[in-house]
Amino acid sequence: MKKLKQMFSGKKSTVVLFLVAGILLISGGVGSAKAALTYYSEHYTAQMEVPDIGVSLVEKSASGSKNICNRDYTGSSGIWEETSQELLQDMLQETDGKLLLGRNYVEKLSVKNSGKIDEYVRVTLVKSWVKKDGTKETTLAPTLIELHMTQNGWLVDEAASTEERTVLYWPQILPVGKTTPEFLDSLKISEKIASKVKKETTTEGAYTTVTTTFLYDDVSFLVEAEVDAVQTHNAKDAIKSAWGIDVNIADDGTLSLVP
Repeated sequence: MKKLKQMFSGKKSTVVLFLVAGILLISGGVGSAKAALTYYSEHYTAQMEVPDIGVSLVEKSASGSKNICNRDYTGSSGIWEETSQELLQDMLQETDGKLLLGRNYVEKLSVKNSGKIDEYVRVTLVKSWVKKDGTKETTLAPTLIELHMTQNGWLVDEAASTEERTVLYWPQILPVGKTTPEFLDSLKISEKIASKVKKETTTEGAYTTVTTTFLYDDVSFLVEAEVDAVQTHNAKDAIKSAWGIDVNIADDGTLSLVP
């Protein structure tokens, strides 16, 4: 079984968790990259104790529920407690280890406040195709990787979202120890990918040979999940500083995006 090597990001933001999962599509072989936890960068400091913030990504598959990654302050000398597991590692247990095109695999994701203060959270999902050498495969559309959003109270930032990227906000304050409703409940690789082929015809004497190559040979699909948390105190300024967007905060703490 072939394995996709780990891939990491170096973007600066108030990112707490950055998760990468990739699946290789070739001859039924499947491999997943390990989830990765990146550094924490403090952008908003006026009214916040950075060590108090903590967040976890919770995954529920057909095999059960577990925390994929978390980063939480231990309360001792600025030390952070970090854990990391593979994302999507149980996905193919539904189909005996073989990826079936067109199947909706159970992949439920939610966010838990594992810190010491209430917070607002944002999730960014990015999906793409990657060649064997690590470069992007642009002949295959990201829409062939179908992530089914639950629309379970989450706000989708349409202005920031594309075919490749989806940006979501949980509009309510996430109290300490609480978990959001799921923002994703299934993942599917469209059966349409099987029609993405390249044909080459060669003629030698009286014989004509047609060679058909599937465009997904030696190609992996990549799903990235980035989770951010921002304090609730002076939230509008904190969110503007951390996420670069303008929001409205109602008296009950409900967040809404400014058009």
